[in-house]
Amino acid sequence: MDDLHILDLPTTEENARPETAYLARLGERVRTIRAQRGMTRKILARDSKVSERYLAQLELGQGNISINLLRQIAHALATPLADLLQERDSPVELKLLNEFLVRLDEQQLQRVWELLFVEFGNLHAQGRRERIALIGLRGGGKSTLGPLLAKRIGIPFIKLSQEIEREAGASMSEVFSLYGQSGYRRYERRALEAVISKYQRAVIEVPGGLVAEPGTFELLLSSCLVAWLKTTPEEHMARVIAQGDHRPMDDNNEAMEDLRRILQGRAPLYGKADVTVDTAGKSIQQGLEELNAALEANIAAPLLVHGG
Repeated sequence: MDDLHILDLPTTEENARPETAYLARLGERVRTIRAQRGMTRKILARDSKVSERYLAQLELGQGNISINLLRQIAHALATPLADLLQERDSPVELKLLNEFLVRLDEQQLQRVWELLFVEFGNLHAQGRRERIALIGLRGGGKSTLGPLLAKRIGIPFIKLSQEIEREAGASMSEVFSLYGQSGYRRYERRALEAVISKYQRAVIEVPGGLVAEPGTFELLLSSCLVAWLKTTPEEHMARVIAQGDHRPMDDNNEAMEDLRRILQGRAPLYGKADVTVDTAGKSIQQGLEELNAALEANIAAPLLVHGG
């Protein structure tokens, strides 16, 4: 019987504090990912078929004890919890790489990512310099500056949201209603692949939440020159309302708080863009000139043959 003690599992009291911290981190992770995807708790509850009450508890770090039991099993096996949860086995090389990467700080990880991206990410693929993708939250200037930039350069302007609707044969709201978040992301990926295949030269307006899907975002980064159009939360809100969408006015305080949370969650992802242009407090012409200049500076040469 004494052989059972080789597992050396901590007692319940010894585990109490680490478990509380773990659940808090898990709740924060769920909350962050939800914000990155622009999902309200109500939408997540609907799509996941988990009650809003339970999701609220989970995000507050009060999740079901079964999560901790699974963590205890992972501890007993001396293996990361992620290894138990992953859907497929990872190659040994990937596991070793993960062990190496976790020792690096944020700046070192950024450098590693850049090196890998240049070496294996199709960074210098033909057409990347002439295929421009605009990312950012609604109200940042994508719909306004995108067509103007495309006209100036003399290339097509593509709204990826329209391509998603064409791919799905339904409106955006219908896609979400019929297929949920996961179904929408599949159509989003297909639409992006189709646009990249069809257009060697284009300005592409990208839905704000695409960056939360790692595989699709990596495809965008490796196939397009990416520009993040950013502004303040207040100006985002004002521009959305000016476009005729008065839904934020129904509960302005809550809508603004949601907007701040989404922007905070996505900022590190948007920050992976090749260039960032702050359109806050600027005229349309100023924003256009700064965007064009930033793109040209990024490639250290005239972007394309300019039109009039």
